[in-house]
Amino acid sequence: MEFFCYHRDRPGSLPLREKLLEEHWSYMDRFSLIARGPTFGGDVLAGSVHIVDVPDAAAARAFAFDEPCYQAGAYRDVLVRRWRNVLGRTMWDFPGAGGHLVLGFGCGEPVDLQPVRADGLVAYGPLLSDDGSQWLGTAALVRSEDPAAVLSVDRYDAVEVHDWQPGGRR
Repeated sequence: MEFFCYHRDRPGSLPLREKLLEEHWSYMDRFSLIARGPTFGGDVLAGSVHIVDVPDAAAARAFAFDEPCYQAGAYRDVLVRRWRNVLGRTMWDFPGAGGHLVLGFGCGEPVDLQPVRADGLVAYGPLLSDDGSQWLGTAALVRSEDPAAVLSVDRYDAVEVHDWQPGGRR
């Protein structure tokens, strides 16, 4: 089962994140990841995205909350949602520079279950309730000059766009 996890940094946590980098990578090495990497607000580290394949929702929460930086207090909050890899891609299919994390939040009638356009998409899929029965939004990793254009923006309650870089050991 695929889950989308977004750890948002606590302001001023960069020294702690740097101190725990090897511990973080060693922890991530234990999991089957579809994508991972830091997000930025301008030049400032803002969070970390991880899309992981685990057996169930309990395992996804354990993945997110046992992560060393979370345990040390580097993150202010964590979003964990079931996700479906619509395109069947991983970030390793797209070597090189990153792009953007685009999050569209909503409820009710599902929107954009298939991408508006697939060019420039690294990963794409709906954010779902733990049991997969309710649509809660869409998450995409995008290489595009206009990243929000991958969603029907006017049909979401809120849309966030974050700069993203592929993560992991260099």
